[in-house]
Amino acid sequence: MKKWSLNFRVWHWIHATVVLGLLGTVFLRKTFLSWRTNSELLTQKLTEINLEVTADQAKMLAKAIRAPMWEWHIILGYALAALVVWRIILLFTESGKQNYQNLGKETFHKKMVKLGYIGIYGILLFMAVSGLIIHFYEALGLTKDGAHDIKEIHELVFNAVLIFVPLHIIGVFVAENQDEKGILSDMVNGGEK
Repeated sequence: MKKWSLNFRVWHWIHATVVLGLLGTVFLRKTFLSWRTNSELLTQKLTEINLEVTADQAKMLAKAIRAPMWEWHIILGYALAALVVWRIILLFTESGKQNYQNLGKETFHKKMVKLGYIGIYGILLFMAVSGLIIHFYEALGLTKDGAHDIKEIHELVFNAVLIFVPLHIIGVFVAENQDEKGILSDMVNGGEK
């Protein structure tokens, strides 16, 4: 029997790609494609060629520049929602619950790692649901202020994902070089129990 089922491994690598894509779009939104920074830059550069724009016009232009990238965030958000549903389904199948069957016999460290994964799944569920609520707030009958409040919480909880991803990568690297040799290749080929 494989340590990791094909179904779980496919889910894991698609999920990793989607989460990294979401992190990338947030990074771009907060740095190179920040409307605040770019609206100031647009105002400055247009003034240099004798074109005057208001702060609101510069803001609109800066947001238009980043809009195609932000569409990717929305598309990846839909994918995250689908992946969360897939993971929930996996928890009720042999391929998804196999890592939680012997939780009582695990070392304290292993228990904490597995409970951490359950925690991050809960956080990702929240991120997917809150993202969908933000995107569809009008259809759901929410006010713009209500959607903004949810967005604030969404962005705050995002920090947990931002912390988890590098910790996960570091943890895999440490495990690979200490007591779980082959952990990375097992997530590719399934490994043997």
